[in-house]
Amino acid sequence: MPVYNKLVRDLIPQVIESTGKEYRTRILDDNEYKDELRIKLKEESEEYFSAEGQQESLEELADLLEVIRALAAAHGASWEQLEEIREKKAEARGGFQDKIYLIDAGG
Repeated sequence: MPVYNKLVRDLIPQVIESTGKEYRTRILDDNEYKDELRIKLKEESEEYFSAEGQQESLEELADLLEVIRALAAAHGASWEQLEEIREKKAEARGGFQDKIYLIDAGG
């Protein structure tokens, strides 16, 4: 039986079961959960960087968003609260739509 030892989406056990295979899981405590979400964020980010093509890139971005939503909740915030923080930062410092690439700055 392959060993995974990683955080998976909530319905993965049912998907495995539907194929007739056996599996073992456990529920993480809050600290383990945050740690595993951080690992998952890195994993999904690496998958995004290795994605080939538009659709695969979008699939990986969707996975990143799912992990970010879970991390926000794990840190006690809702998606709406996270979005408010993002909006305030965008108002104060802008976004990335203008494609500005800073070469240098100095006195």
